[in-house]
Amino acid sequence: MPRDLKVDQEMLRKVLTLAEQRDIPSAAAIAEQALAGGFEHPLLLNVAATRLELEGKLEEALKLLERAVALAPGDVPVRNALALCLQRLDRPAEALYHVDTLLKTHPELDYVHASRGNALIALGALGKARQSHLRALELEPGNLAAEAALASIATHRGNHDEARIRARKVLSKVPGFPDSVLSLAAAELASGSTDHAQLLVCQLLAEGRAGAAEKARANGLLGDVLHAAGRYAEAFGAYSACNESLLQLHQRFAEGSSMLTYIESVIAAMQRWDGARWRAPAPAAAPTGATEHVFLMGFPRSGTTLLEVALDGHPRVASLEEHELLKHGVLQYMREPVDFEPLLRADENELQALRDMYWREVREGGAELEGKVFLDKHPLHTLKLPLIARLFPKAKILFATRDPRDVLLSGYRRRFAMNPAMYQLLTLKSGAAFYDATMRLAELARPLLSLDWRVVQYESLVADLGPQLRSICDYLNLEWVGNLGDFAARALVRERATPSTAQLARGLDSSGIGHWRHYRAQLEPILPTLDPWARHLGYLP
Repeated sequence: MPRDLKVDQEMLRKVLTLAEQRDIPSAAAIAEQALAGGFEHPLLLNVAATRLELEGKLEEALKLLERAVALAPGDVPVRNALALCLQRLDRPAEALYHVDTLLKTHPELDYVHASRGNALIALGALGKARQSHLRALELEPGNLAAEAALASIATHRGNHDEARIRARKVLSKVPGFPDSVLSLAAAELASGSTDHAQLLVCQLLAEGRAGAAEKARANGLLGDVLHAAGRYAEAFGAYSACNESLLQLHQRFAEGSSMLTYIESVIAAMQRWDGARWRAPAPAAAPTGATEHVFLMGFPRSGTTLLEVALDGHPRVASLEEHELLKHGVLQYMREPVDFEPLLRADENELQALRDMYWREVREGGAELEGKVFLDKHPLHTLKLPLIARLFPKAKILFATRDPRDVLLSGYRRRFAMNPAMYQLLTLKSGAAFYDATMRLAELARPLLSLDWRVVQYESLVADLGPQLRSICDYLNLEWVGNLGDFAARALVRERATPSTAQLARGLDSSGIGHWRHYRAQLEPILPTLDPWARHLGYLP
C-alpha cells in the first residue's frame, strides 16, 4: 500500500522529539515498528541503533548505522553515530575515516573534531589527537568531551599538572565523569597521594557509571595504586580483573590463527633454508642522504622506548616513533602459510620496489634523512627479521633485552593499544609462551641472517646511562653529544603513545628492575618457561 506522507512526517517528528529528550526506549519502539513495516529512514535506523548500543549489542547497531549511511551518505548525525559505534567496537581507523569524511564538508562541527581526536588517541597519535581536541574547544569552549580527552592525553604523556586542571574542570560540570575521574586519580598517584587515588577509582567502580573499557582502565589504575602502596597481592588481583575484562572486550583477537602459531611457523620456515642462502642477499643501496639505517627491536617492555627517546636527542638521529613501515613486505612475503622461498628467490626489482615504498613512507612521515642515522624502532620487528635481512642486509640491529621475569610482569601490568601480539600479554601463560617463541626466533635469526647485531641490556642502560649511550653512538658512527640523557622533556611531547611515555617523562627510573620479586608467587607457574631465558641472558647463574 502507498504510504501517507503526512503520517510519516509526523511520526518522524515524534521520534526526533523523543530522541532529543533522551527518551530512547519510546523513540526506538516507534522507529522499530516503522522499520518492521517497511519504512526505511536514516533517523529511524539511527534511533534503533542507539537502543541496541545501550543494550550492548554493538555489532547489531553497526549494521543499522551502515545501512543508514548507505541511504544518506551526507547525513551528519548518522555518519557521526557510525563513527562513534566503530570507536566503541575498537575500530578507530574506520572511525577516523568517517569523521574525516564529515570534516571535509563540515569543518565547523566541534563534536566531530572531538570524535576525530578520540579515534587518534586510540591509534596512539597523541599530538594529532591533541590538535583535534583543541580545535573542538576553539569552536565550542564548553565541549567537555574535548576537555576530558585533553586531560587523558596529558595523563598518557605524564603531564599530570595539566591533566589535573582539565579533569577538575570537567568534574565541576559533570561529577563522576569516568574519563576525568581516571585522569585525576592518575595525577593523585603521580603526586604520591595513593589513598585519594584509590578512593577516586573505587568510587568510580562502585557507582556503575563506567563502561566496560573504562572499568578495565580503572582496575588497571587501581593495580598501579596498590602496587605503589606495597599491597602487591591486591595489586595483582586488580591487574587480573583489568586483563580479564580486556580479554572479553577484544575477543576477536582470539579468533583464527594465534600469534604464537604464527611465530612458530616463521621459525619453521626459516629453518628450512641454510645460512648460505640467507647470507647471499642482493646488494641494497642506502637511502639517499642517510648515513646509517638502524632497526631497534626486542620483546615489548624491554627498554626500546627508553633507548629511542634518548637517541632521539641527537641532532643526527631521525626516527618516527613506531610506524609500521614494513607492512607491504610482510603482506607480500610473510603471510600465512609462511614460506620464505618466494622471498629468497625474489629478484632485485621486486625487493627494490619494497625498499622504495619503505623510504617513501619514511619521508611522508616527516623524517629528514640527509646526513642522519635513521632509527626504525618497533619491538615486534623481531618477527620480521627475515624480511629485514633481505631488504636491508646492511642495516644495523639494536636488540634490547631485560630480565624476562620483569618483562612479563610489566607486560601484564601495562595497558597497550590492542592487537594480536599485545592480546597475548593479557595472561601470564600466553605471555610467557609469546616471549619464549619470540626469543627463540631472535636466537635463530642472529647467526642465520648474518646481520650487524648489538645487544643492549636495559639494566645496564639504566645503571650507567651516559657510558652506555656513548658506546652505542660509537657503534652507530655518531659523535658524542652530552644531552642524550635529558630525555624527560622529549617524552612529554612525543606523538605516539606507549606504556613507557608517562614513565619516561619522570626521568630515569630504576624501580622496575627486579620488581618481579614482589609477585614471585603469582609468577611461579611461568618461571619454568622464563628461567632458562633468565639464565641465558645472564640474570641467573
